[in-house]
Amino acid sequence: MFSRTISAMPNLSGRQVFLRLDLNVPLNGQEIVEDYKIRAALPSIKALLDHGAKIIIASHLGEPLVKGKLIVGAKTALTIKPIAARLAQLLDRPVKFLPGQNLAVLRQKISRATENVIVLDNLRFWPGELENNRDFAKELASLADFYVNDAFAVSHRQQASVAAIKDFLPSFAGILLEQEVVNLSKALNPKQPLIVVLGGAKVGSKVHLIRRLGRKASKVLLGGGLANNFLAAQGYQVGQSLVDKESIDLARRLIKELGKKLVLPIDVIVADSSSQPVLRLINQVGDQDRILDIGPATIQEFSRQIKTGKTIVWNGPLGQFENEHYKNGTLFIAREIAWQSRGAAFGLVGGGETVAALQMTQMAGYIDWVSTAGGAMLAFLGGEPMPGLKNII
Repeated sequence: MFSRTISAMPNLSGRQVFLRLDLNVPLNGQEIVEDYKIRAALPSIKALLDHGAKIIIASHLGEPLVKGKLIVGAKTALTIKPIAARLAQLLDRPVKFLPGQNLAVLRQKISRATENVIVLDNLRFWPGELENNRDFAKELASLADFYVNDAFAVSHRQQASVAAIKDFLPSFAGILLEQEVVNLSKALNPKQPLIVVLGGAKVGSKVHLIRRLGRKASKVLLGGGLANNFLAAQGYQVGQSLVDKESIDLARRLIKELGKKLVLPIDVIVADSSSQPVLRLINQVGDQDRILDIGPATIQEFSRQIKTGKTIVWNGPLGQFENEHYKNGTLFIAREIAWQSRGAAFGLVGGGETVAALQMTQMAGYIDWVSTAGGAMLAFLGGEPMPGLKNII
């Protein structure tokens, strides 16, 4: 699938490689809450070091800009420094962290550095990053001889370090990016039956995915806020549940297109007017109810459908899983998908909240591929543009 990978790169002894990673990990102050994305980047880093390269690592972290201007305190709260320190621990070697946004100064410091792993500060401290500014991309490219993209999770974005930079350097795919594309592609050419499980909120962010995979799928199982819009589109009362008019209109069109392939909840757990969890059949939801989880009959039906699958794709929680009262549907289905993935089917899971829910089951190791991406996974599977993959795939 890829012709331009790290293994295809020339001898890198004495050469510098700009390595774009996704190190956008959750922080509590300066403490890293979860380092899965950092660990996922290690194979590419080690491979480039084995090739003799000096590596300049760059990543974004959070959203430090509002209308092109830095938020007060962002340079402290969203610095990459603690991530660089964690990288040094995981690699068991010195890592040079270079703060600052003066690229001329950074270029000089990189040339003088004795360390072979150098980490720049948050790319989004530069306004040119989000603007896909060509001048900024050219400046970034001047730091290195080659470019490697191992940040699949932002490869659906028109941003300088994943899009424009490739116009100025020989460009290659990192190991994680290649694995993401290979494994996600299995959902586009699936072993049948294909079962798709979707939750989350708005239909709009997933319409391309639902439409494209829906054509190939045996069933598309819908939960979470996503399902509320489809229920409302069919005339069911959804009370105070999360919905929006635009998503309801989209849901109506998708119902016409996919028909009986779509499987909606038949019962739900709601918070009623007293905020207590109550089981309701879908035609019993009241004006003051908020749908926050799928019910036991829905869990049973979803489980039955999942057991038929040879390829299973899951994105989006099926309820408010972070709340003790409304986690059962999401976690039960997560376990069912993990269990089915133990050889009976190819299991593919992605999206930040989805992966967080999966990890709560302690069964993530059974899933064939846990994607580091959320929006990029949706874009790739939905057939949307992927600027970060252009000219390397």
